[in-house]
Amino acid sequence: MEYFNLAILDCHCAKGARRFAYMQKWGEILQKIFIVEDEDHIRKMVSYALTMAGFEAEGFMDGEALWQALATACPALILLDIMLPGQDGLSILKALRQSKAYAKIPVILLTAKGAEYDRINGLDLGADDYITKPFSVMEAISRIKAVLRRSGGEPLQASEIQIAGIRLHKDRRTVYAGEQEVGLTYKEFELLQYLMINEGIVLSRDKLLEQIWGFDYNGESRTVDMHIKSLRQKLGDEGGAIKTVRNIGYKIGG
Repeated sequence: MEYFNLAILDCHCAKGARRFAYMQKWGEILQKIFIVEDEDHIRKMVSYALTMAGFEAEGFMDGEALWQALATACPALILLDIMLPGQDGLSILKALRQSKAYAKIPVILLTAKGAEYDRINGLDLGADDYITKPFSVMEAISRIKAVLRRSGGEPLQASEIQIAGIRLHKDRRTVYAGEQEVGLTYKEFELLQYLMINEGIVLSRDKLLEQIWGFDYNGESRTVDMHIKSLRQKLGDEGGAIKTVRNIGYKIGG
């Protein structure tokens, strides 16, 4: 079994970055792999190995960072640790499989040795495979390639989302309520998109302010209410899909 030494890893990161730039320069399509792992050394090790194997790798410490990244990009595969701070890996997997936008993204779980219940539960929830810690990075890459082959190996674009009679196209930045195109402002579009990719999840006003207006926004939560009201009006009969959750915030669908 082959394991990476972190000292060697740090010395060769620049070399890996040069190879990555070269592959992009010549137009080679890199499959993006998301790694959700709170242990920094494991995340770096796997990310480096994937980059050297010809993938584009992006690492996250927890579920919150993953959901933020998924709002802007869909990976070809997610390598997901079960034991995470905050939302655990199995809960994340369940939410992915229940989401229309992300249900088909292949997921490989990282599990602790002897955690048979977690492995079985994960497979029942829709995981495509699992890897038991400690593991060889070469085994991880082989399993990733095998799952990608079984799934067709193409990165998922998930550019269009539909909930009830509302259709949103991310790339074209268009929204339809039934058959009628709806004109939205930039923030209204971003707000609707964030609600839709988190279908069925209750999002607080503070969370929506943070995600749509940014950490340094000085406005009040009333701003969210005003934009929701405008969205509902513009969506007409379909605006009822956006539900108010008393004293918390809003959700769509579910």
